[in-house]
Order: sequence, then C-alpha cells, then structure tokens
Amino acid sequence: MSGFSKKTKVIFGVIVIGAVVYTGVEIFQREQNVHHLVKEAKKDSSPKVQFINPQTGPTVRNLTLPGNITAWYQAPIYAQVSGYVQRWNKDFGADVKGGDLLATIDTPGLDAEYAAAKANLKVAQTRAQLAKVTAQRWKALSGTKAVSQQEVDVQIANAKVQDALVDAASHQVARFEALQGFKSIRAPFDGVVTSRLTDVGDFVNDNGDLSRSGKATELFTVADIHRLRVFVDVPQDYSSILKPGVTAEVTAIQYPDKVFKANYLTSARAFNTTTRTVTTELTVDNASHLLWPGTFVNVHFVAPSDPNILILPEQALIFRAQGMQVAVIGADNRVRMHNVTLGNNLGNSVQVLSGITKNDRIVNNPSAGLLDGQLVQVVDSTPGYNDGFKNTDKIVTKHENDSLKKNAAQPEEVQQ
Repeated sequence: MSGFSKKTKVIFGVIVIGAVVYTGVEIFQREQNVHHLVKEAKKDSSPKVQFINPQTGPTVRNLTLPGNITAWYQAPIYAQVSGYVQRWNKDFGADVKGGDLLATIDTPGLDAEYAAAKANLKVAQTRAQLAKVTAQRWKALSGTKAVSQQEVDVQIANAKVQDALVDAASHQVARFEALQGFKSIRAPFDGVVTSRLTDVGDFVNDNGDLSRSGKATELFTVADIHRLRVFVDVPQDYSSILKPGVTAEVTAIQYPDKVFKANYLTSARAFNTTTRTVTTELTVDNASHLLWPGTFVNVHFVAPSDPNILILPEQALIFRAQGMQVAVIGADNRVRMHNVTLGNNLGNSVQVLSGITKNDRIVNNPSAGLLDGQLVQVVDSTPGYNDGFKNTDKIVTKHENDSLKKNAAQPEEVQQ
C-alpha cells in the first residue's frame, strides 16, 4: 500500500511538473506572439514609401511644336472687267514669271463702251473747236453796236465749258483704256499657280467668277514659294528664347530623312489668353521647292537651360492649402513637408527653384493622406520606376549642342 502510494506520488509530481512547464511554455509563446503582433502592428501602421534624390537640370531644353507653312507671298487674282474667259494659259502647279499671261477675257460690252467713249471724245473736241472759233469772232466784235458785252462773255464761257467737256471725255477714254488692260490676267510676281478656279467660257465680272456658285471667287492664286513662312505657337514658358538669331529645325512627314533650317523672323509679342502661347513666325529657304504652302511640320527648338537648378518628377509634388510642397524623409524616417517654388515645366519633370537640397530624400508619388511628422518605412525602389530618374529630358545630341552654341554666338539683330 505504501509502495503504491509512493508510486502515485511520483506520477502525480511528474504530472504537476509537466503542467507547470507546459503552462510556462504557453505563457512564453503567447508573450512572444503578443510582442510580434505589436511589432507588426507598429510596422503596418507606418506607410511604405520610396524616395528619390533631386537631380540637376539639363543644360538645354528641347521643344517640338506643330507648325504650318505658308507662302512667302500669296495673291488671289480676281477679274476687274466683265466678260467671258476666252482662254487660260497656266494650270495648277505651273511656274510663272511676273507678268506672264494667265488668261484672256473676251469683253464685247467693254469694247463697245470704249469705242463709244472715243467717239464722244471726238464730238467733244469738235464742239470745243467750234466754241473756240465762235468766241474769238464774238470777242472781235466786242465794243461795237453789233453785239453786247454779255453775249461776248457768254460765248467765251461756252468755249471754256466745251474745253472742260473734252477733258471729261478724255478721262473716260483713259478709264476704258485701263480696263482694256485687265482683259489680260497676268501673274503679279514670280511663283507657282496654286489654284485655277475658272475655265473657258465662264462668265466673270469685276467681282470675280460668278459662273459656278453665284458668289465672287478668285480666278487664280499665285504663290511665291522660293522662301516660306512657318507659323508656330510657342508656350509662355519658352517665350524668352524668341529673339533675333534663334534657329529651329523643321521636319515634314513626307521627308522623314530631311531637316530644314528655320530662322526666327518675328512674334506677335502677345499671348493668347486661351492657350497661353504666342504666335511666332520663322522663315525657311525653299529654293528646291520641296516644301509647299499648307504643309504641316514639326518645329524643333533647342533652348538653353540652367543646369544648377534642381528638378523633380511631377508625381513627387503635393498641392495642398499651404501651397506646393514635397515630402522630405528625415534621418529618423519621419516626413517633413517642405514648401517649394517651381520654375519651368520640362515635360515629365519640373524645375524646383527653392525649398530642397540635392541630398534630400524626397518621397516619390506620395499619398494624399501623408502627414507632416509621420513615421514611414523606406523601401527599395521599384526596378525601372524610381531608379531611372536621372534626367527625364531628351538626351542632347552633338548636333543640337553645336546648334545651341551657334545660336548663342549670333548677333542680337538680323536683317529680316
């Protein structure tokens, strides 16, 4: 009985010891789990962020804008007399010299009026001659009882009236002579016929061609394309580069391998309030006639830029009630909001004039709920996303650098 009792005590003691050990292990594991959960909770309560460093800006800025080409001179030619188109001599695309005959108008009505004007001039001249002779005879009888002085004065005045009628008839003849010259439609200058809106037999008058739609239209359009004008709308950010000596490169889709040099001519010196752009005019030499009026082109400018100004990608900016800000990560991994002053927009990046330094760690693409002083977790950059931010502008080629240097060396004024 005593042996059994001793064995029972041993078993009971082992069970108690095991229970105590098990309880201690459970308590320890639960404490470890609680500690781990608290650690994870604190970790999860801090947002994960990626950071970038500000980069130095590019030495030049590249700007490509759409442009439109127009002729150096372009003249729509209207009829100045009424009649029918007898023949035309130049068609679309014809090269012409100034004074070349484009078309001839048959004007029977004008011819008849011209003949009548010449006949009226002869009548007026004959009457003036008769009035002059009569006035001389009456003047010779002045002072005698045969005629009164009043009758003499009347004849002298009549002679002057007839002279005036001769002048009027002469001017009328000169007018019809000038109109006779408009029967021949001629090119006003050297160029190309870009439109012909008339045909043989069409009736025209001094308001244009009325045979087709009932409203005046030009008969021909002649354009001087030895030199062309390029119109482009330049954004306000780049307006400072618009000055004499600036050049640009012009490309057209039909000539992908050709680059045409354009020279700055003038600008409107006023911004469009809708687009905040200024209409700018460039000139392109076109001796080969490769470019045509109405062509859509791309105009590429290379503008100088200050490389000492830091730049950031646009997604790093935060706009709040305090103004434009960026989130800077401190040594304690807490965020500090810095107000910044922005410069020119470079496309994917923007110049930052003040508020940051080159060594600052800037939160890239911060969330809207990020607060000043908030603890954050800094994580590695996503491959190909943040680590590629060195210079978001186009790499400048040697040719563009040479072009920039040449522009800088140009005089302040050039002849237009």
